[in-house]
Parts: sequence; structure tokens; C-alpha cells
Amino acid sequence: MIRKGTDKDFEEIFNAINDAATAYKGVIPPDRWHEPYMTKEELKVQIEDGVKFLCYFENNEIFGVMGIQDKTDVELIRHAYVRTKQRNRGIGTLLLRELIKDSTKPILIGTWKAASWAISFYEKHGFCLVDEEEKNHLLKKYWAIPGRQVETSVVLVDEKYKKSKD
Repeated sequence: MIRKGTDKDFEEIFNAINDAATAYKGVIPPDRWHEPYMTKEELKVQIEDGVKFLCYFENNEIFGVMGIQDKTDVELIRHAYVRTKQRNRGIGTLLLRELIKDSTKPILIGTWKAASWAISFYEKHGFCLVDEEEKNHLLKKYWAIPGRQVETSVVLVDEKYKKSKD
């Protein structure tokens, strides 16, 4: 079952993110990795900044989360994670489809350059990588991340974004 995350889900969203983020350990640059990957304070700030989470539940347990953030002229997919033991079951696909089905705005996704599995997932769902110059522009315009993270990230865009640039 998929439903919107609520304040009551905060702890479980936090746990799901940090369980799933272990996939990045040893993959992303060591200076970008820390434990927990996302602190409770960082998650709280993300929610206060408008990230709205969808949660995939089985047996009243969150197995996956994916957020969306409205940035006026675009929407950002944020913090897409599926618990380690629940991967490769289609949960990410279900969450992504649910998040984007009613969107009328272009959708952007930022992820780690070294996270080839994440890039492949989004490409499989019709998103395309932008070039380095466009990536730098988009990350600086829509995300509040350190310069080092900009260097080590990529941005994928949907068809609506590509058409808006033609």
C-alpha cells in the first residue's frame, strides 16, 4: 500500500532512508559519506522545506520512501530509498509512478554520479541525464547542496523538461 507520509511516520521514514543509504557506502566519495547518512535534523529540515514523502507499506512497516518537492517551475524527486532487504521488488517503480502521475511540471532528479544503479533506474523510467553545464546550473538553482556534492552528482530530467528547453 502507498500513502502519504505523516508526522507519525517520521521515525520510520528516517530509519528506511538510513537503511537504504548503506548502498552508497564505499561507492560515493568518502568525504560525502557519514553515519547516519541523514540525521533526524536534516530530515526535519527537508520536510520543513517542502519535501512531501510517499511511503510504501507492507504489514504496517515502511519498506520504501520517495519525496517530491515543488520548486515553483519544476518538481524535484527527493530521497528515494527502498530498504535493503526489500530491493528489486518493484517498490521504487510503484513509488515513482505514484509521485509523477499527476504532475504537470517538469521533474528533475539529482543523484550521485557513482550510483549507477540509481541512474539506470531513472533512465529505465524515461529520465535522461543532462550535460555537465546544465547539471551545474540546475543543482545550484534548485538544490541547497555543497559544491563538493555538485561535483559528484548528476541530474536527470523528464520529457516535460526537455520539451520546455526546445
